[in-house]
Amino acid sequence: MKVTGALALLRALEHEGVEVIFGIPGGASMPIYDPLVDGSSIRHILCRHEQGAGHAAEGYAWATGRVGVCMATSGPGGTNLVTPIADAKMDSVPIVAITGQVPTPVVGNDAFQEADITGITMPITKHNFLVKDPALIAETVREAFHIASTGRPGPVLIDLPKDVLLAETTWSWPERINLPGYKPTTKGNQRQVVEAVKLIMAAERPVLYVGGGVIKADAHAELAKLATVGRLPVVTTLMARGAFPDSNELCLGMPGMHGNYTAVTAIQKSDVLVALGTRFDDRVTGKLAAFAPYAKVIHVDIDPAEIGKNRAVEVPIVGDCKDVIAKLAAELDARQHEAGGVPDRSAWLGQLTDWQRRFPYRYDQQPDGPLKPQYCVERLRALADDDTIVVAGVGQHQMYASQYWRFEHPRHWINSGGLGTMGFAVPAAMGAKVGQPGKRVLAIDGDGCFQMTAQELATSTTEKIPFITAILNNGYLGMVRQWQELFFAERYSGVYLDPDVPDYVKLAEAYGAVGFRADDPGEVDAVIEKAFSVEDRSVVIDFRVDPREMVFPMVPAGASNDDIILDPEGASPTSDPSEAPIL
Repeated sequence: MKVTGALALLRALEHEGVEVIFGIPGGASMPIYDPLVDGSSIRHILCRHEQGAGHAAEGYAWATGRVGVCMATSGPGGTNLVTPIADAKMDSVPIVAITGQVPTPVVGNDAFQEADITGITMPITKHNFLVKDPALIAETVREAFHIASTGRPGPVLIDLPKDVLLAETTWSWPERINLPGYKPTTKGNQRQVVEAVKLIMAAERPVLYVGGGVIKADAHAELAKLATVGRLPVVTTLMARGAFPDSNELCLGMPGMHGNYTAVTAIQKSDVLVALGTRFDDRVTGKLAAFAPYAKVIHVDIDPAEIGKNRAVEVPIVGDCKDVIAKLAAELDARQHEAGGVPDRSAWLGQLTDWQRRFPYRYDQQPDGPLKPQYCVERLRALADDDTIVVAGVGQHQMYASQYWRFEHPRHWINSGGLGTMGFAVPAAMGAKVGQPGKRVLAIDGDGCFQMTAQELATSTTEKIPFITAILNNGYLGMVRQWQELFFAERYSGVYLDPDVPDYVKLAEAYGAVGFRADDPGEVDAVIEKAFSVEDRSVVIDFRVDPREMVFPMVPAGASNDDIILDPEGASPTSDPSEAPIL
């Protein structure tokens, strides 16, 4: 059967089970849009900016575990996708980006709206394709989805010249994929598993250091079994919140630059650190040479390039977290049964409980204000259900959300971790809502982040994709202001954002959404309840919060995690001799 290259693309996407594409058409991609008029099972969502389309595809992928798809035209359309593609690469998010390209006869001639998008994105994609033959389109789509979703997930780009899209080809769907150079190792080596379990059995102060790879592998059930079988305390990085329930007594919460004292210090004092699907990011390790100095490290990751990249490892295990963690749990259970039970680590668990009691997250909300951002997050959590999906931008509000929200399920926390992309929350929340229409989706955003992608509220209204955005409006680029206050002698430069410009309530209404505002603590609950009662359109809440509030605890950049600061006065428990390292 003869079809155009554009129709071959749509049919290939349908064969891959694609439900939705987030995109904006243009000259080079118009041939793809034409057959959509004749009907397709794929829903196209017209975004207001290509960056929004890319982040929406990410949000969809995060929330569903499936590949998200975004589409743009050539030149600036493609370059506007660069930020979400880089974001997806850093956070291992499976997306396929499709770009139109100028016709092949003028490629390289600086034609109108020409950009070498495959060259531009080569460092930030898992793989990319420039398709020059319409007969290869279906095969390329199949390979792109396979690469994006297997091994360590990531973004793949397909660039399609306009003449290739218009040319005719014979439709056929490849039944097999032939990628001889791409064979991810998914099964963990059993001998390495045995060696890892020997270390765990001998440990006095073990910690499971859990990263986002556990969520990407859908390995939360296996993680729960491993932690429960071995009575092993768990820390969940920013990317792994929800991989292990916060309500579980073994959960210590988030480590890292703004993690809680117990999670940070548990890693520092551990003697065996079991790293699962995590890459020893600098925001977790702090000064690398001082990170977990007493620990022997077991590192499980599907990407062999991550093992030993930042930290020397005693037991490396390459493989899918779901497979390897299941093997670790089974082997540990058998070894403990032979040994007569779980090793006695009551002193270690008791120490962790004591730290949790003595050094919780803290803030001071007075009844007469000013309104604290932490209080807003706590009240949002108190009035929401456990199935609410929370999406964050980047900055202080992101840290408050991770610190004060209690997560019980995986894929209910979506944020930009590695790249730290401001403007992520609004479009990603929209994408998450498309992927999970039956769940409430709540974006917790900052006033700086919100203004970068607020235009996607128009998409939300016209496409009937309702979600809630709670802006913690402090009138500043808050995290930059915090660093200027702490490390640049309060020399504030380029960080002030007038909290009244724009008027977020009026802006929401202009976009067809509902707007609310809360200025003091007494208004918070009523505003949240009103927002939660609106289900037929998006809602924006303007929380006017204290501009002087900062995120603590904090490990200064480049410092050791032992130098954690608990409050603005610089208090640190490590200065107390009673808190000397356990050896």
